[in-house]
Amino acid sequence: MSAEFSSSEPASPESGDGLTPEFADTLEADVFARNCASRDVLQNVTSRWGLLALAALAEGELRFSALRRRVDGVSERMLSQTLHTLERDGFVTRTVLQSIPPKVEYSLTDLGADVAGRLTAIIELVEGRVDDVSHARREYDARGDRP
Repeated sequence: MSAEFSSSEPASPESGDGLTPEFADTLEADVFARNCASRDVLQNVTSRWGLLALAALAEGELRFSALRRRVDGVSERMLSQTLHTLERDGFVTRTVLQSIPPKVEYSLTDLGADVAGRLTAIIELVEGRVDDVSHARREYDARGDRP
């Protein structure tokens, strides 16, 4: 979270990432800045299904159906969209296996593995403290503090 990105230049429709080509390689990201391109990436990575897909793939390569079973509750359509987005952002690699019928396998890129490792640490922290969260919720609800 470094130098703020804000530009009066319009976003380039070709880039699709909110940055004009002349700015894309020169500015540092600052997620707190309104026009920061990292916000979209962060949203993709930390969405419910993005986070779970990356964490599941941190365990190893998975075919689509196995990944869908691992990420319980995600629809086929939503998982497909999530994987396309993660592939576009450079976190996931999609490999079509030569078989009949064709099978597709997903794995993490080096970038994806780095991000997934950090997300997995957050998941483990939250899972380890879920009792504390439940306790805090009960106390809050008992006080009746509602905005």
